[in-house]
Amino acid sequence: MAKDVKCEVNNCNYWAAGNLCNASSIYVVNRMGANASTSEETDCKTFEPKI
Repeated sequence: MAKDVKCEVNNCNYWAAGNLCNASSIYVVNRMGANASTSEETDCKTFEPKI
């Protein structure tokens, strides 16, 4: 399993310095049906906006 998950969404609650994600788990889903063939066809459901 990856130890360093990179993230450039600095308005996410889980964003950390160095463009790292500090969430305890990551949940990614298909946007376009059952079989994604590109990263554009996926979404990170872990995202939570910073308040």
